[in-house]
Amino acid sequence: MKDWREHIESRSTILYGKPVVKGTRIPVDLLLEKLSEGETIEGLLEGYPRLKKEDVFAVLAFAAEMVKNEIVHSIAS
Repeated sequence: MKDWREHIESRSTILYGKPVVKGTRIPVDLLLEKLSEGETIEGLLEGYPRLKKEDVFAVLAFAAEMVKNEIVHSIAS
């Protein structure tokens, strides 16, 4: 993925500023959730006709960048 910024935007006038796929109201977190539940890229493309394969890769690149510098604290078991 060259630059997720070409595919993801956040505007206060769209879903209260949540990151979405540009030109849509499809939130990044929704796509990540669906992927985490086993949805395939092909399934997402079928379910969201305005979505492109590059958009899905941009969503993954966005998520990777957002957590790259996060500090993770272990949770006691």
